[in-house]
Amino acid sequence: MFIRAYLRASTDDQDADRARDQLKTFAADRGLKIAAWYVESESGAKLARPELFRLIADSQPGDVLLIEQVDRLSRLTQADWERLKAELTARRLRVVALDLPTSWMMAVGNGDEFTARMFDAINGMLLDMLAAIARKDYEDRRRRQAQGQAKAKTEGRYKGRPADTERNAGIARMLAARMSWSAIQAATGCSRATIAKIAKQAA
Repeated sequence: MFIRAYLRASTDDQDADRARDQLKTFAADRGLKIAAWYVESESGAKLARPELFRLIADSQPGDVLLIEQVDRLSRLTQADWERLKAELTARRLRVVALDLPTSWMMAVGNGDEFTARMFDAINGMLLDMLAAIARKDYEDRRRRQAQGQAKAKTEGRYKGRPADTERNAGIARMLAARMSWSAIQAATGCSRATIAKIAKQAA
């Protein structure tokens, strides 16, 4: 069984590697080994995630996409979630999430065809439900954040998130030295969106 682990953090300030040990332990407890890791710092509300789609492109039928929680895979709108599911289905990738026990009960064990089909149907329904909950949580947090900012603005307290000027200057120097975006991302841990913003400012 070929297991591909996907780790995602929403921002540069979060650590996408935080769940690595949990996934390793999960696999080891079942006598399995994670064969490939895909790590990125992108919002789960975005469908365009390079590492996720590299994982999908690399996969073969029957491979396992291992994640810590369903919200690591999706905080997408319904339409984008359907597009992502279509990609996963086309590749015959089996999603296994640590917070969804039914997803791994069949994926890491043996069972007859009828049982396997029943679990596939149950998992599909539960994945849809958890993806919808993750999206609602994302929208609720965004709404509360916007309300807090609006209140702070009316009270003259809101100044926005301060820029990391030292890091940004370093990225600008790397861009000037014609380093690749992938190399800059690896060196700084920032997102490609941040690099693109600094590149645009320097242009």
